[in-house]
Amino acid sequence: MTRFSTEARTATGRDLFKDRKKKKASERSSDKPAAVQLGEYGRYQIKSGRLSGEFVARAFPKPPTNARGMIAEATGATEEAAIAALHDAIDARETRRTDDRRADPATGLAVPSTEEFVEAVAQVALSRPQRAMLLALALADDAGLSEVRVASAAGYKSNASANRALASAGLLIASYLSLEATPDAATSDNDGTMFLGYRGRQRNDENPGNWILHAELREAVRSAA
Repeated sequence: MTRFSTEARTATGRDLFKDRKKKKASERSSDKPAAVQLGEYGRYQIKSGRLSGEFVARAFPKPPTNARGMIAEATGATEEAAIAALHDAIDARETRRTDDRRADPATGLAVPSTEEFVEAVAQVALSRPQRAMLLALALADDAGLSEVRVASAAGYKSNASANRALASAGLLIASYLSLEATPDAATSDNDGTMFLGYRGRQRNDENPGNWILHAELREAVRSAA
């Protein structure tokens, strides 16, 4: 009798232990975060999934980039709804930014805010010489710099090479921020530099005037330095 009772308890103990292991495994499985889905919308990378019981979608700078930080976030009843809400939030953000741009009297262009320039400078693939020129111009404030000094800041031996590099930087930033030259914009420097700033007063035929960055871009470059 004792033998049979002992076997019964042993069998029962095994079953309970087995059930407990299954339960713990199930709990561990339910605690695991849902897989994060990756997507893109415009110039942003979208990450979505379930977090703390709700569906969340977030926008981040699109790789490859050194920029960090979340751009926008939205939640929804489903993952698809969260992503759709995030798209709407991004669109609203872009509309607000565009509407808030000031018209520059020197070029006729709509100048992005410092916030926009900060994002663009962090995102676009500017070369070291291009960043050196932008920093030198940012530190020069309203006075700007002559072509010779801009070229020297980046180690260029010719003004023409420096001007081309500066124009290329302007086009990269303009492309990222979806900037376009307006019909009323000055066309003498529409090679890309017009998106960065403008020329100062021309003193003579041999001096085309200093390069001067937009105040918003100056602040953005200094904050990133």
